[in-house]
Amino acid sequence: MPLALSGPALHPVTESSSTPFIGRISECPDLPEVLRAHAILRIAQCPDAVPRGFRAYLIDSAPANLPVRDAFILAPAFRYLADGDIVRLDADRRTIATLYRKASPSNSFLVTERCDNRCLMCSQPPAAGDATGLVEELREVIPLVDPATKEIGITGGEPALLGDDLIILLDMMKRDLPRTAVHILSNGRRFSDPGLARALGSVEHPDLMVGVPLHSDLPEEHDYVAQCRGAFDEAVRGILNLKRAGLRVEVRFVIHAQTNARLPAFAAFMARNLRFVDHVALMGIELVGFALTNLDLLWIDPADYQTKLAHAVSNLRRAGMSTSIYNLPLCILPPELHGLARKSISDWKNIYCDECGPCLRRNACCGFFASESIRRPRGIRAFT
Repeated sequence: MPLALSGPALHPVTESSSTPFIGRISECPDLPEVLRAHAILRIAQCPDAVPRGFRAYLIDSAPANLPVRDAFILAPAFRYLADGDIVRLDADRRTIATLYRKASPSNSFLVTERCDNRCLMCSQPPAAGDATGLVEELREVIPLVDPATKEIGITGGEPALLGDDLIILLDMMKRDLPRTAVHILSNGRRFSDPGLARALGSVEHPDLMVGVPLHSDLPEEHDYVAQCRGAFDEAVRGILNLKRAGLRVEVRFVIHAQTNARLPAFAAFMARNLRFVDHVALMGIELVGFALTNLDLLWIDPADYQTKLAHAVSNLRRAGMSTSIYNLPLCILPPELHGLARKSISDWKNIYCDECGPCLRRNACCGFFASESIRRPRGIRAFT
């Protein structure tokens, strides 16, 4: 089952703070006192001598009259929280939000809910409002993240709408997490401004990639999917400017009923015109957000586009372009594409179906989005 990342989870058992706060989970009652101010002690049961000085306490059960503040009984759905995870607690609403999980390979930071596209299949529909709160929150979160984290995604909305604040966040990540790769998911349009692309490059982050979706080789089809006239031209100019600024760029193509027919032509377009990009990702659709709203318009069974997918991959590989397939399980793909399939679905929304139980290749397979229970692809079977 997918993990719950936010929601009602707290039962206060002592006096609690009136404003939300952020802290890093610790499972060490003997943590040095100097480190306790931003630490939230996570233990199954409070000992007789409760260690003082922690920012808060998350426990499974509690004795009466605890001599500390901000102690909560944690709901069972959130008892996966472990040492090094970062959370936001809101005692007034009795809610918790998991902002980072140390053991997860799929951490990402939402930096804004605003976007200048309205893509038909957007899994995070845009919302109006100021992003200042999210940025300020990340300034607290980033110094608490484990420096050994392999990769963090930056997502939105459209992160480039932050302008200078995006550059500041990347500077922080370069300083505090110098060994952590950063992947920014952007529609690319704002980087049609060469100044913003140069500013991003000037950070000189050691391991940064910008992922830009193109929905077709035809401008009018891309603009239809993005629901914005001129989006294709701006996105392509953004890709060119990012590369001129010395940045690594990934081009993404989400496969659905409105885009699959152009898969081979799109690959040929990439090979002719954008061969210098660093990676091409061909992606199955996630049926949430606008994709769920537009389900009848977008749904196509993956089994019905495998020939086109194989043709597109062949075009890209002949051009020497690094290519991967995301969000499609191995059993749906033809054998010649298995080596390009990635275990790409974030662990907190990943599921496997009953047929996957005896599969010998399950550990190498991305499985399914939990939302795919709405429309089940054909051809699911176990490798035995």
